[in-house]
Amino acid sequence: MIHEGEVAVQRRAGVRAPKMGSARVGADIPPVAADFLSEQPMIVVGAADDAGALWASALYGWPGFVTAPDDRTVVIEAVPDEADPLAGLFERERDLGMIAIEPQTRRRMRINGRAVRDGERLVVHTQQVYSNCPKYIQGRRSTGLYLAEEGAAVRGTGLSAEQAGLIARADTFFIATAAAGQGADVSHRGGAPGFVAVEGDRRLSFPDYQGNSMYMTLGNLELDARCGLLFWDFEGGRALHVTGDARTDWDPERAASVPGAKRMVDVDVTGVVEIVGGQRLRWEFEEPSKFNP
Repeated sequence: MIHEGEVAVQRRAGVRAPKMGSARVGADIPPVAADFLSEQPMIVVGAADDAGALWASALYGWPGFVTAPDDRTVVIEAVPDEADPLAGLFERERDLGMIAIEPQTRRRMRINGRAVRDGERLVVHTQQVYSNCPKYIQGRRSTGLYLAEEGAAVRGTGLSAEQAGLIARADTFFIATAAAGQGADVSHRGGAPGFVAVEGDRRLSFPDYQGNSMYMTLGNLELDARCGLLFWDFEGGRALHVTGDARTDWDPERAASVPGAKRMVDVDVTGVVEIVGGQRLRWEFEEPSKFNP
């Protein structure tokens, strides 16, 4: 169901009637979606910690580690590792956003629901299931899954110069958002390297490009500024988790200064966790998205 934050953003963006998008949005998992999940070695997840900070992360396993035993349940045969900012959070049920993405085919689907730990797995009861278009997904081919132990987490309240450099070179990241009574959500963002600007050690900015006009991410941010961003070093395996507060800037002059931007989003960084080896897959770049400005 579309919520008031999404409606407010859609109206400001010029969408004449509330829009849920052309994709089917419902709580049930269609058979084609269940098959897609079962083929994936990775799923990106997002949730709030006990202090209220939002984080995005990822879980990994051999294909088949994510299954849908029925049309309202997803089982993930993995839990966040000890160094992960989401570690230990699912002893009780809480909101979880997920996105399964396949860069080599540019397919993706999003699932939002409530998750709880059951031994060494997560059980998710679905509330929203929907597919997205392939826009801004860079073509990459996986070269292997590495299940070795992750390195220790390096934690801070701001970005180091090396971390800022990784973000400034990024062509992909994931963003977790949430709103009271509306659950958590994770979405993908992509563009040409450098599309995310780093301003000092506590500020990021990125353009919001033309998408499906559903504005689920910006709609959540309209109601709750908290967000969690996940950046990857695709070749080296580092995972950089950033949490903070985001604001959408609707200034048309500022957007016009950034190719393809419809509006800009500014993120004030409040926490950072970097994990060496936290990105368990390795990837080879094949080609950029044809939609990149």
